[in-house]
Amino acid sequence: METKFCSVLKNRRTYYAISGESPISDQAIEDIIRSAVKYVPSAFNSQSTRVVLLLGNSHRQLWDIVKKTLRKRVASDEAFARTEAKIDGSFASGYGTVLYFEDQTVVEGLQKSFPSYKDNFPGWSQQASAMHQLAIWTMLEEEGFGASLQHYNPLIDDEVRATWKLPETWKLIAQMPFGKPAQQPAEKEYSSVDDRIRVFK
Repeated sequence: METKFCSVLKNRRTYYAISGESPISDQAIEDIIRSAVKYVPSAFNSQSTRVVLLLGNSHRQLWDIVKKTLRKRVASDEAFARTEAKIDGSFASGYGTVLYFEDQTVVEGLQKSFPSYKDNFPGWSQQASAMHQLAIWTMLEEEGFGASLQHYNPLIDDEVRATWKLPETWKLIAQMPFGKPAQQPAEKEYSSVDDRIRVFK
């Protein structure tokens, strides 16, 4: 029997066509973020993940930063026009963006406290971030949002931290623009689950 969580997880997809509408209140979106940050597990209970929710002008400002940063790096006007169209139509067009960070102060503190596991903590930190990303993505899906996961870091890191006065120790991991789906994604192909699982009894 399929659980509700499994059903929502199955429906979670990458949406590139999103609008600036929201099916729920801003407070409800914030509650999703707070629940994930509080309850998603992390190695050694490190709680190293930091999340920033950008709505309204702040959301649009982020994608202006991305475009401005990329404009300096894209060689031709034609190439940048394609990049700008993608950003405007798939990310900036949404209702908001979730930024995922990992606090390096926490990671480095654990490395000092547990030197035997020193090399593992950066990887475990990334795993904690990934769990937050999936949890929030899935909860947004359940509320009727479409989202995608983007990685314009580290190109935009310094300006993002400066713009929203975030600590230097917060390392940007990913950006998740979300909004009301404006178009359904294409069918997804799955490789054989049997090839990816082993069960021993």
